Amino acid sequence: MSRIRPARAVRLVAKRELNARLRTRSFVVSTAVMLLLLLGYVTLQVFLAHDRSTTKVALAGQAQGIATQLENNERNLKIVLVQSESDGLTQVRDGDVDALVSGSASRPRVIVKSTLDPKLRTTLDNIAQQQVLDAQLYSANLDPAVVHQAVSATHADVQSLEPADPEAGTKLVTGIVVAILLYVSIMTYGMFVAQGVVEEKSSRVVEILLATVRPVHLLLGKVIGLGLVGLTQLAILAAAGLAAGGVSGVFSISSVALGALGWGLVWYLLGFLLYAMLYGAAGALVSRQEDTQAVVGPVNIALVIGFVAGINLLTQAPQGAATRIVSLIPLLSPVLMPARIALGTVEPWEIALSLVLTIALIAVVTWAGARVYRNGVLRVGSRVRLVDALRR
Repeated sequence: MSRIRPARAVRLVAKRELNARLRTRSFVVSTAVMLLLLLGYVTLQVFLAHDRSTTKVALAGQAQGIATQLENNERNLKIVLVQSESDGLTQVRDGDVDALVSGSASRPRVIVKSTLDPKLRTTLDNIAQQQVLDAQLYSANLDPAVVHQAVSATHADVQSLEPADPEAGTKLVTGIVVAILLYVSIMTYGMFVAQGVVEEKSSRVVEILLATVRPVHLLLGKVIGLGLVGLTQLAILAAAGLAAGGVSGVFSISSVALGALGWGLVWYLLGFLLYAMLYGAAGALVSRQEDTQAVVGPVNIALVIGFVAGINLLTQAPQGAATRIVSLIPLLSPVLMPARIALGTVEPWEIALSLVLTIALIAVVTWAGARVYRNGVLRVGSRVRLVDALRR
């Protein structure tokens, strides 16, 4: 039986893996669960934002005269005018309002059910102090408006050597989310590669496939097919997340988010190719699914340790030397480098160097992985030692 040409062989195997995985119940269920979690998170953020913006304050008697000042100082404040102090007290007890303000503008009395919001306390203190100051200025035959204008024009001249980034919070969240998605996807679909190799090896299906397809082409097709499955799932989640976030107003579709997604795509492809080759080679060493965890353990450990250490470094010292060094390690670059790019803490030469190092390691791993796969995939029974698989 003649062998299929390399390009066609890889394409056929990849198409087979893609079609088979996309139709499985596990893919549909896992995608649906992650979509529900994502939409649940967005809904929670909308609820929390709405909850934070509904602080209600009842004003009774003379205190109603400070309604305009309160609204000007507190954006997330809703003013409720009540007929009497007793009516306001009833609303506080029933939880209809958060606070009741009565008394005069210079001596306000506040009643709350438990605690007073610190921002509201500061605003009320400022209003009361302003009223007392205005009265003192009038008694000294001074125009309060002129004095306030002079005071407002006086301020410290602050010069920042390193101005704060207004999008720093958004960048950090985006970077961490991208890192988590890449980490989970690479590990999940990398394990699928290993399990698929073991399944074909134990059922002897691989013997039939290898009659027409070379081992390296079979492994490469499997890796590409499952990589496209993972990419499809990531695309669905990214589109749903951006749409839900944009519609709800939780976050905007900024250049930061789009840039992070673009680089995330690049690093997902590189990272998956790198780790999938390792997972596939590891799967070729055993013949039973029960032994899979043992052979992929070192790969999982490297990925987990790198991810945990990298996330800690990103949150604690995003511009530190340790963060830079760790993100340049090829095994960790696919997860950490896109996060650093989203944070805006990476130099162009670092991106270029990490790409070169990762691609170089992919070439080495592909050669070694194909050798291990070729020498181990047809050997059933006992576990094949890595040294023997590389030597033969």
